Parts: sequence; C-alpha cells; structure tokens
Amino acid sequence: MNRLLRTLPWMSDVDNGTVGQSPVLQPVWDYLHQNHHDLLRSPLFPVVLSVSTYFILVGLYTVLDLLAPTWPCINRYRLHPDHPVTLPNIWTTLAVTIYNHVLYIFPSAVAQWLWRPPTPLPCEAPTLWSFFLGIIGCMVVFDFQYYLWHLLHHRIPWLYRTFHAVHHQYNQPFSLVTQYLSGWELFSVGFWTTIDPILLQCHCLTTWSFMVFNIYVSTEDHCGYNFPWALHNLVPFDLWGGAPKHDVHHQRPGTNFAPFFSHWDWLGGTNTVPTTSSHAAAETDEMKERKD
Repeated sequence: MNRLLRTLPWMSDVDNGTVGQSPVLQPVWDYLHQNHHDLLRSPLFPVVLSVSTYFILVGLYTVLDLLAPTWPCINRYRLHPDHPVTLPNIWTTLAVTIYNHVLYIFPSAVAQWLWRPPTPLPCEAPTLWSFFLGIIGCMVVFDFQYYLWHLLHHRIPWLYRTFHAVHHQYNQPFSLVTQYLSGWELFSVGFWTTIDPILLQCHCLTTWSFMVFNIYVSTEDHCGYNFPWALHNLVPFDLWGGAPKHDVHHQRPGTNFAPFFSHWDWLGGTNTVPTTSSHAAAETDEMKERKD
C-alpha cells in the first residue's frame, strides 16, 4: 500500500520527509504508543476492540429499540414504526450472538494469543492520505469480496440453506441481527476484515480503524433506523447502501447484496431503491406469517 501511495502525485513528498509524519495523527499515535504499548502489541487487542465495539453499538441501538414504542421522537426514524422490536427478538438474537462468540470468537482469540507474535508498532503514524486511502482501499476490496460471497450464497440453494438462511429469519432487521449468523459467515467476514489490511500493507492504526468502521457500518445497515446523519444520507448520488437498502434486501433477498457501496449492485442488476410500498409489503407479509 505504501508503494502505491508514493506513486500518487500528492504523496510525492513522503520520501523527502515533508509529509512523513502526519501533524494530525502523530500526537495521537505517540500517546497510544507511549501509554498503551503492551496492550496494542497484544494479539488479543484486535479481537477485544472488535467485540467491544460491536456490543457497545448494538447496546445503544437496543436501548433505542426499547424506548421507541413510547418515545415518538425515536420511533419516527424507524423504518417500521408500527412493528416494535420485542424482548423475545432481542433474547433470541443475543443468544445466537453469544453462542457464536463462545464457540468461534473466543477459541480464535486464544489461538492468536498463543501462537501469533506481538504486533510490531512503528514509531511513525500513518499520513492522513495513507490513513484514509488505506481505509477506502480496504472498503473497496471487502465490498467486492462480500458482494460475491453474498450473491453466491443466495443464488446457490445449498449454500443459502446451509449457511445464510439463518440470517434471513428476520425480514425487518434490527441491530442484533447483524451477527445473527452461521459460523461460516462469521468466519468469512472476520477473515476478510483481518486479511485485507495486511494485503494492502496498511499501518496498524489504519487496520484498527477499518475494523471499527466496518463494524459500525454493519450495525448501521441492520439497525432499522433512517437517521438524518446516517451514511446513506450523507454520501451523495446514491453511492452508499445503508439501512433502508439492506432492509429491502431482507424483504427481497435477490437485491442489494453489497455491504458498502452501490456500484456492484448497479453493475449486477441487483440494485433496488427503497420505497414506502416495499416497507408496507414487508409488514403485510409479516402479518400473514403471524396468522399462519
């Protein structure tokens, strides 16, 4: 990644030292390096960072889900305001999440702690350009990987039934559905999140930031809310997926496969724009299922 960045015109000053140390990120990196050196070097740190980020985010969204039925100022932003998230929904998805962490995440973390050497920490922080371009690069690569994985696991019936169908038990997702997954899907997502920054030779600060951002986007996609500050409302030209599009994916499983951007769905003919009628159709289907 560093070699690629040096070929860009605005990165030509890196070699002569004028941009070598970012005036913005270097103080932050110096503080982390000096005060949390052993923690950051631990092979367990990325796991702890990812797990804690996930549970903090879903905890916040779950509080909103519980308050929404009696707080109109929250409920107005829900994609399905007439269908609150129930306690049985929360307990079921939370139980699967904990099960996956105990059965898959915890053993993987122990294995990393035992066999993986400590992470080397460079003295210099990444430049701002390499920091943001590294995250964007990881997003682009991950977006393509998951789009293909997701598409195949919908188009091949055996893959869908065996590995992905559990995630589609809820056609109106909420935050805890994010990791309501099979072990194979959890492993695939975790593997790409870990390996992509290595392939792009990202700075460890860039790597950890991408991990946090990836988890944030995943929970936002499943949160069931359309807040004004959500990424799909900030990124122009319908380039970003977001919660409304992923909500449609859970209603129409043959659409909106990409986790971040919309271009692969455009090119593959799987892009669908959310409409009020699509949400109404989902609610009608849910009422039919309850009657059955």
